[in-house]
Amino acid sequence: MKRLLLLAAVLTLGACATQVPERIQTAPAGNPPVAEVRSNPERFEGSRVRWGGTIANVQNRADETLIQIVARDLTDAGKPKEEDRSSGRFIARIDGFVDPAVYTQGRRLTVTGEIVGSRVEPVGEYEYRFPVVEVEASYLWPRETESVRRPYYYDPFWDPFWYDPWYPYRPFGYRPYYW
Repeated sequence: MKRLLLLAAVLTLGACATQVPERIQTAPAGNPPVAEVRSNPERFEGSRVRWGGTIANVQNRADETLIQIVARDLTDAGKPKEEDRSSGRFIARIDGFVDPAVYTQGRRLTVTGEIVGSRVEPVGEYEYRFPVVEVEASYLWPRETESVRRPYYYDPFWDPFWYDPWYPYRPFGYRPYYW
């Protein structure tokens, strides 16, 4: 019986394992912040970084894709936090085609790679210097639905005689209160 319980516990914990790549979960040593690299990109060329944030723009070119990302602070697992502040923007350069219908504006993305320089491009009418990261690994975080962000609210004034806690799981056509 103990072995069966141990096996069940191991399988349960294995099912909870994350699908996030290992390179995304751990930051490289000496990971410089975006604002510091933006102020002096030549000094940090060749440095390895793990940055993330929300996608602002996707540009597909003939052999590469440039993704403008509004940098956000990351959790320990590498997930960009949902917050109203940013340390700047950067460009993630990915070889090949990335579908802009999937990598839409506002989605959260974390990348790891090497800083290969900077580019000056307009953001509105402002000329902005973007640090450029040659992406080695990336992870597009799944969208969170509204129900995930907000907990279920139980109304304590709901009539307990009409409340059915098994409502969505009742067999088709079973309506105990409509006889």
